[in-house]
Amino acid sequence: RRLLQAAKKANQTGHFIWVGSDSWGSKISPILNQEEMAEGAVTILPKRQSIKGFDRYFISRTLENNRRNIWFAEFWENNFQCKLSRHAVKKGSGIKKCTNHERIGKDSSYEQEGKVQFVIDAVYSMAHALHNMHKDLCPGKVGLCSKMDTINGTLLLKYIRNVNFTGIAGTPVVFNVNGDAPGRYEIYQYQIVNNITEYKIIGHWTDQLHLDTNEMQWPGESQEVPSSICSQPCRPGQRKKTVKGIPCCWHCENCDGYQYQADTYTCKMCHFDLRPNANHTGCDAIPVVKLEWSSPWAVIPVLIAVLGIMATVFVVATFIRYNDTPIVKASGRELSYVLLTGIFLCYATTFLMISTPDVVICSLRRIFLGLGMSISYAALLTKTNRIYRIFEQGKMSVSAPRFISPASQLVITFSLISVQLLGVCIWFGVDPSQAIIDYEDQRTANPKMARGVLKCDISDLSLICLLGYSMLLMVTCTVYAIKTRGVPETFNEAKPIGFTMYTTCIVWLAFIPIFFGTSQSAEKMYIQTTTLTISVSLSASVSLGMLYMPKVYVVLFHPEQNVPKRKRSLKAVVTAATMSNKFNPKGGLRPNGEAKSELCESLETQDCVEGGEPCEGL
Repeated sequence: RRLLQAAKKANQTGHFIWVGSDSWGSKISPILNQEEMAEGAVTILPKRQSIKGFDRYFISRTLENNRRNIWFAEFWENNFQCKLSRHAVKKGSGIKKCTNHERIGKDSSYEQEGKVQFVIDAVYSMAHALHNMHKDLCPGKVGLCSKMDTINGTLLLKYIRNVNFTGIAGTPVVFNVNGDAPGRYEIYQYQIVNNITEYKIIGHWTDQLHLDTNEMQWPGESQEVPSSICSQPCRPGQRKKTVKGIPCCWHCENCDGYQYQADTYTCKMCHFDLRPNANHTGCDAIPVVKLEWSSPWAVIPVLIAVLGIMATVFVVATFIRYNDTPIVKASGRELSYVLLTGIFLCYATTFLMISTPDVVICSLRRIFLGLGMSISYAALLTKTNRIYRIFEQGKMSVSAPRFISPASQLVITFSLISVQLLGVCIWFGVDPSQAIIDYEDQRTANPKMARGVLKCDISDLSLICLLGYSMLLMVTCTVYAIKTRGVPETFNEAKPIGFTMYTTCIVWLAFIPIFFGTSQSAEKMYIQTTTLTISVSLSASVSLGMLYMPKVYVVLFHPEQNVPKRKRSLKAVVTAATMSNKFNPKGGLRPNGEAKSELCESLETQDCVEGGEPCEGL
C-alpha cells in the first residue's frame, strides 16, 4: 500500500506494472483509494475451493456449543460489534451488549477464509503421518506404545513427507524432497473496465504456467503488452554483460574494432586475414589490393619509363649507326654501351615494380632493381677513375697508367657489377623470394578501411641493402668526379660526369625522407613504389641527358664537328692539358670552340684527335 502511495506521489500513474505475491492476492485493502495506481497489477493466490461442510459447521457455531475454542468469544465480540460483559460497555460508545442470539452469516457478513482447505489438509497430513508411524512402530496395538511415548520429531517429519492422499477439495496431497506441496495457483489481474474494478482470473499454475493473454488488460484499457524487462535485448553485434547478482539484467557492449559476436556473451577477434561484417556478427575476408596499371600512381612512372626507354633506344641506335665516327669513338664505345644498358634496365625496372607480384616478378625485382643502377654507376666509376689516374700519372711521368685499355675497363666494370650479382645470389639462397599478402600494412582502426597488400617479401631494410651497393658506387664516383673537376672539360667527360653525379645525389637525398617518411601512411604502397621508380628513372635520365644527348646532337645536327683532327703524342697531349689547366683554366678553348690539345684516341697507336670532344676510352 505504501509503495502504491509513493508511486502516486511521484506522479508515476500507469508507469509501473506490479507483480504481487499471495500476500496481495485479491485483497481490497492494499489498493483502497488508489485503484488507478494498481491497474494492471498481476497477483497470485493458492488455488483453492470453498468447503461447503465447513460453512455449515461454522455458521452453526455459538457461544454455547463452541466453548472449547478459547478465542471464539473474542471473535464473537469483533464479528457482531458487541461486548459479552456489561461492565465493558461504555455509555455513548455505541457498542451494545451481546445477547447470545446473534448468528454468523445472518447478523453479520460471512465469507469462508481462503486457507481453510489447506488447514484441513494440513491436519489430515499430520493424522496420516501419525497413523502410518503407529502402524510401523506399534503394529496391532491400540493406543500408543512405548516407542511413541516420546515422539521423535525427525522421524515424524519423514512420515509427513511420505503421505499421499486425496485432500478435502479432491486434489492430491503430496510433498516433494524439500517438503513443499505441489504449487497450484490462480493468477489474477486487477482491471478497471468502465470505472468498475475487479480481480480477474487470467490463468493458473499447475506444474506449469497457463496464461490467457486475451483476458489481460493494461493501464488505459490497452491490449498491447507493455515492455516489462530489466534490460532491452542486445542488437546484433553486441554481447551481454550480466549485472553481478542479477542474472536477468545485463548491459549491452558493442563488439568493436576487429571483434565479432561469437555468442550471446562473448566477442572474439577475427582472424588476421578477416574483418567483421557490417553488424559484427561474423567475419569476412579482407579485400586484397595491389598497384594497378590504371592508377595515377602507376601512370606517371610508366610514362617516364616509356619516354626514357625510347630515348635510350634512340641513343643506342645513333651510336650504332655512327659507331666509327670520332665522337662515338671518343666516348669510349665499350663502356658507353654498358652504361646505356644499365640506363635501359633502370627504366625497365618500373614495369617490374608495377607488375602483379608473384614468385617470378619478385625474383626479377631482386635482380634488376639494383642491377641497372650498379651497371650504370660501375661504368661511370670506371670512367672517372681512368681519367683521374691518367692525369695524376701525367703530372709525374709520360708513361701510361696500367689498366686503361678498353678491355681492362670492361673487366673492372664487370667485376664491380659481379659484386651486386653475388649479393643477390646469396640473398636468394638465404631467403627465396615469394609474394605475400601483408594484412598489417593497411590494418586501420576502422575495419571497413582495412586492406591486404599483395607485395613481394622485400622489407624496407632489405631494399636499402639491395640499393646500398649502388649508392656506394654512386658516392665513390662522385668523389672521383670532384677530384677530376680541375681537368678542362674539353679534354674528357669528367665534368659532365661530375654534374651527373651531383644531380643524382640530390635526387636520392630527396628520395630517402619521402620513402621512409611515408612508412606509416595508408598510401604507403603507392607512394613508396612511385617514389622509388621515379627516382631510378630520374637517375637514368640525368645520365642519359648530360652524357649522351650532347653527343647525339653533334652527331646528327653538326656533322662538320664530327671529323678527325691532327694527331699528337701522349706526352704533348698530357702536357698541354696540364699546363692549360694550371695557367689558364679557359685556355683549353679556342675561339671557335676547338681544344688546343687532345688526349690520346688509342694508347697503343698514340693516335690523337683535335677538337671539342674527348678521346675514346676517356
